[in-house]
Amino acid sequence: MDHEELPAIPPVGPSLRRAAIGALVPRRARPGEMKQLLVRRATVDSGRLDAYDDLCGFPRAATLPATYAHVLAFPISLAVMTRPGFPFPILGLVHIANRIEVLRAIAVEEPLDLWVRADNVQAHERGTTVDLLTTVEAAGAAVLRESSTYLRRHGGAPGRGRGDRDAVPVAQQEWDVTGSLVSAYARVSGDRNPIHTSALFARMFGFPHRIAHGMWTLARALAALGPFEAPYTVDARFQLPIVLPARVGFARAGAAFSVHDVATGRPNLQGTVS
Repeated sequence: MDHEELPAIPPVGPSLRRAAIGALVPRRARPGEMKQLLVRRATVDSGRLDAYDDLCGFPRAATLPATYAHVLAFPISLAVMTRPGFPFPILGLVHIANRIEVLRAIAVEEPLDLWVRADNVQAHERGTTVDLLTTVEAAGAAVLRESSTYLRRHGGAPGRGRGDRDAVPVAQQEWDVTGSLVSAYARVSGDRNPIHTSALFARMFGFPHRIAHGMWTLARALAALGPFEAPYTVDARFQLPIVLPARVGFARAGAAFSVHDVATGRPNLQGTVS
């Protein structure tokens, strides 16, 4: 796949404007135009990282949390998803799965090369999926790989499906998920998808209220589980969204973990660390 090198991590404003236009203008998949984007020697803003750690429950450390690569590369992912070659309008996409391979610990001060591309467009029982693939390199070697799977639903109300209805696990921890927390995460992460920031927009897409970011839920769960010694792999499946306000329960059983709504038992997240 061809690649384009960007001089720096792009601002999200132009991508958000393209996303708004893309919601109104029909698009066709043009795989030949889907370029891989590259930003070399990206650095971590320590203040932003501290705010992220506080919101997600990570302790301050000399190395990056596994999920922070998603935040660092998010503006590049947004640029990929709003370019002409991307097969779907970004508004309405549902993040249904995430896989992170941490190949070695990443020091906070390391300059990082970030590669992001879209691939694996394929049929799904509820529509069509596409993967956003991120590779993080340091000193010319890969140190982390991430795959984020997004679903474009074909008809029906939006959401993440019914989720599995197994017995509700006993929660070892419970967390309150509030509007202020979600708004703060949107600012820190740069993910200002209106389904997270606007109750009106969330209702337009079929949700009863604003919903929490799936990547916050995953990060909060990993903070409760960790720390981990690299190398390790995180596999997560996002199920029913966390509708604000909510109180959720976190449970773990060996390598597996889950998050569910305390009041209803509805599953929000299932995953493993191996």
